Amino acid sequence: MGVLLQNDHPKIDIDCEDIESLVEKIMVNLECQDQEVSILLTEDAQIRQLNQQFRNIDQATDVLSFPQNTEDDPSLPGELLLGDIAVSLDTAEAQAKEHNLSFKEEVILLLIHGILHLLGYDHEISEQEEIKMRSKTRELFKLVFPGKALNDSCNF
Repeated sequence: MGVLLQNDHPKIDIDCEDIESLVEKIMVNLECQDQEVSILLTEDAQIRQLNQQFRNIDQATDVLSFPQNTEDDPSLPGELLLGDIAVSLDTAEAQAKEHNLSFKEEVILLLIHGILHLLGYDHEISEQEEIKMRSKTRELFKLVFPGKALNDSCNF
């Protein structure tokens, strides 16, 4: 399993090894241990550029997901690339307060959301899919942070 994590934020430091370890736990639970995910932790300005470039939306957002693995090809050696995730640490910091979470909990919540999108979950296509994704998000959050529940202000 590969978790490639890079923190490009110029001012916010975060324990990347701890985040990688928690993401690995999530990936194992999702039976994705033979897949690789690339994670960029960045600032609002950079995620805004990515959002504009790839979604034609000129504003910052909390998390973006870019699926890479559309076909399983057993002839390819090594791990399969699940995809890329970008998280704005600026937005995570602000949302943590709104969601009554620690900064680390919010970052993991956003990464769970991003990983689920890479796996094909999509809360925007139907109410049923939104319920399914919300339930899986809460299940994975509880796996990583036992005893900590997401409050109703959190729409993930």
